[in-house]
Amino acid sequence: MLKSKTFVKKTRSGGVLKIVREHYLRDDIWCGSEVCKECKDEAPVLQEDACIESTLCVYPHYLLPDTNVVLHQIDILEDPLIKNVIILQTVLQEVKHRSAPVYKRIKDVVHDKEKHFYTFTNEHHRYTFIEREQGESANDCNDRAIRVAAKWYTDHLAKATWGRPLKVVLLTNDRANKEKAEQHGLLVYKCDEYIKSLIGNPELVDRLALTSDDQVLLQGLQNINRAVHQDVVAVELFPKECWVAPLSVVLQDDGPNDEDAEEDETPNKYLQILTSKSIVRKPTGRVVGIIKRNWRPFCGMLSQSQIKEATRHLFTPADRRIPRIRIETRQAATLVGQKIMVAIDGWPKSSRYPNGHFVKSLGTAGDKDTETEVLLLEHDVPHQPFSQAVLSFLPKMPWSITEEDMKVRVDLRHLCVCSVDPPGCTDIDDALHSRELENGNIEVGVHIADVSHFIRPGNALDQEAAKRGTTVYLCGKRIDMVPELLSSNLCSLRSNVERLAFSCIWEMNHNAEVLNIRFTKSVINSKASLTYAEAQMRIDDTNINDDITKSLRCLNKLAKILKGRRTEKGALTLSSPEVRFHMDSETHDPIDLQTKELMETNSMVEEFMLLANISVAQKIYDEFSECAVLRKHPSPPPSSYDILIKAAKSRNLVILTDSAKALADSLNNATIESFPYFNTLLRILATRCMMQAVYFCSGMDSDFHHYGLASPIYTHFTSPIRRYADIIVHRLLAVAINADTTYPDLMDKHKQAALCNNLNYRHKMAQYAQRASVAFHTQLFFRNKGIINEEGFILFVRKNAIIILIPKFGLEGTVFFENKDKPSPDHSFDSEGPMLTVEKHTFHMFDKVKVTISLDASNIQHQRIRMALIEPVIPGVSVAVAESEPEAKKPKLDR
Repeated sequence: MLKSKTFVKKTRSGGVLKIVREHYLRDDIWCGSEVCKECKDEAPVLQEDACIESTLCVYPHYLLPDTNVVLHQIDILEDPLIKNVIILQTVLQEVKHRSAPVYKRIKDVVHDKEKHFYTFTNEHHRYTFIEREQGESANDCNDRAIRVAAKWYTDHLAKATWGRPLKVVLLTNDRANKEKAEQHGLLVYKCDEYIKSLIGNPELVDRLALTSDDQVLLQGLQNINRAVHQDVVAVELFPKECWVAPLSVVLQDDGPNDEDAEEDETPNKYLQILTSKSIVRKPTGRVVGIIKRNWRPFCGMLSQSQIKEATRHLFTPADRRIPRIRIETRQAATLVGQKIMVAIDGWPKSSRYPNGHFVKSLGTAGDKDTETEVLLLEHDVPHQPFSQAVLSFLPKMPWSITEEDMKVRVDLRHLCVCSVDPPGCTDIDDALHSRELENGNIEVGVHIADVSHFIRPGNALDQEAAKRGTTVYLCGKRIDMVPELLSSNLCSLRSNVERLAFSCIWEMNHNAEVLNIRFTKSVINSKASLTYAEAQMRIDDTNINDDITKSLRCLNKLAKILKGRRTEKGALTLSSPEVRFHMDSETHDPIDLQTKELMETNSMVEEFMLLANISVAQKIYDEFSECAVLRKHPSPPPSSYDILIKAAKSRNLVILTDSAKALADSLNNATIESFPYFNTLLRILATRCMMQAVYFCSGMDSDFHHYGLASPIYTHFTSPIRRYADIIVHRLLAVAINADTTYPDLMDKHKQAALCNNLNYRHKMAQYAQRASVAFHTQLFFRNKGIINEEGFILFVRKNAIIILIPKFGLEGTVFFENKDKPSPDHSFDSEGPMLTVEKHTFHMFDKVKVTISLDASNIQHQRIRMALIEPVIPGVSVAVAESEPEAKKPKLDR
């Protein structure tokens, strides 16, 4: 049999070359067992009497390990006791790709005749060869290949032995792979299960590698050993009997007062929520060396010494993970009440604190401009004005579309295109249109700002955009990735002006099935710039029937079908409160705070942006399989769902997490008629279980799947004004359709991977900065509000506290049932519930409560929103309260 494969390869000159490779399949590859007469192997490797004493396998058997078992348990496989092992070609190739040292070791074992290890070339065997299915990740494909080979061996040996008990045991530590193997009737065990079952060989258990937990707990200042957050360190692991379990309590953070700063024994106290099960000990150790210091200038405030005319003072960083720093300054009286910047110089072995020096003052603490500067610096957000070198590459004004532009673009100015965005949006990335075709089908277009036309590879403007990575949206302020001339003018798809676009146009039937797709550079003229509310009003008002409204109604109808189809495939619909501030027009202080309401039009735009991103991802991967910039969302580890499962179980509901589809269906069915908000709370909790989506280069990774969207492939194409990843994707797509020329860096997978790493970092820091901005503006809002009473729901239950969500404000806070200055009330905690009983009142997850909300400004650097429980009333309990912060995760899909 002959199989062929076609792919694209980069040439040295930067071009691309299409290559066709042929793959021959045979049916005469030996199984390697001396019991088999059918294969006619002259020198069989696997023994007929393959006996090893085991309580699980009391019959002769061969072992067939998967890739991870070979990678992580090579010490076990090298042991003289382990014989008669089948190493698949698929496993061997993946081990070679992932670890050269392990590959050499397993090859040495295979060549040892005393070990009876047999390499089976399953990828060239007619009955064990498989092809990768549409949407299947490389990892899932390899796992399936291993199961197929194990199944073939099981059936093949059953025929060869005429019913005698010689079996094949698949070894895997992957739960999903194990479950699928069992479903196919295979004999399968976890590696540790099998090794622990061996009789008379207890020493082999000691050689099992720990693969379940890569994190090491470091407890106490002595074990942290003068390491600072983000330092690269060498860690010594303690013996197992010295391991400890993390606490499952919430630690109160009272924050040091200025007057006791010198005496405080814990220079880096901060609020932390430790959620691991207390019954499970975790690897524990200590720092034995600093490999690389990652010190940076830190923002914070000076704690002036109480000693008169002293020049040595302590500086308290805004980031509570950083220890206080001792500095010398004669400006202490001036700097008190200021936000300042300090750099660390060193940390002597004999000192409790590192030594540093004053760098500069940032302004008065609490001032909006000062606090904004601090949060940008603390989150490493590039925010300085664009340099003249960058601005020199902007188009000269006045600018207009030229005849040369029109020659290489499709003229779509006649189409009824419109944009739908949040209120006040000036950087309009995307616009849409729909119209009925003569054949009865529907044409739908997503038109994206052609930013790559203005930003050419390698110049100063391009380098600055790549460095910034993303636009950062703060409350009342925007830090642009590209200069305003582009972001709010020439690239923005404003209404009634001609703009350059990159269009993705589908032909669909009325069931939203894509019949045809084309990508083209275009020129458009948007007929309207609408808000979500304005677009919704047009759709709902039956008296409005202009072309724009008809287009919107058609788009909305198709979007509902697309969403339903995605949901059927297992796409998740999660939730999280998203707050919006209403600002005073003169002072720009927040005067109202409320959660945003999502409309049908939000979902309408979302669906077509997702469809465009998926369509473009497939196109650029088909053309450039080694250097496409894609985006993936890893599936969470099973343990992440524990709290979600418990929350549902407490209400007699079941949440299945075997797949995204199972989770989505479970969430859809998890409703309580008398508790309408329950499903929303459950989805908020599910959001917390998710992993972070990341950019990656297709040639450097094998897992493309986007878990949350249930899509086999995905990228970002639709927001090039505010994301640099989209600019790179535009360039790849332009080369793919012969609309632009390539350049070497675009076809270099290593440089693309390095770019993705920076984009992931910038995206993460932008999220943190946005979260900090919301927290600060929430404090401003409550500053003049006094004490407010509001209803909320318990989101988490801990040993000593409950964590409460206030839906109205998207605010989350912790209420403690302990006070260090007063006796604690009687309380008990049941982790299985989980539930906390305080003075005979029991708190469960999602219980409704009522709290008072106020601002505590006693610590000028760490002002905080405080909550105190007022309903239910617990007699005789004095309730301590802790810092609260807005919930900042967005409910948007990854569009």
